[in-house]
Amino acid sequence: MTQLRHDYRRFCQLNTEIIVTGPEDADSFRKYWLKEALPFIGLPDPKHTILNLYGQEVKLFKLGRLPALMLIDKFGLLQYVHYGDSMADIPANEELLSLIMP
Repeated sequence: MTQLRHDYRRFCQLNTEIIVTGPEDADSFRKYWLKEALPFIGLPDPKHTILNLYGQEVKLFKLGRLPALMLIDKFGLLQYVHYGDSMADIPANEELLSLIMP
């Protein structure tokens, strides 16, 4: 998630908003956001409502929820989905930016 911070301006220049959803409660999210100085929206989902809706997997032997990344266009249509196989399996910013560029 913090890797998105490095190219946040580029995402904004492409009229793209980053929203990160996680299973933590609001207080934990707030503390992490302040500590990491994340410029985008963090949405706590302690009841896993949104995470389950989008099919984010849980694997206990891999430390819980695996990364899931989606690109949803301004019409609400899902344009890209990546479900990670491990905590390190996250698409590079360049890959995401290339999918967004006109």
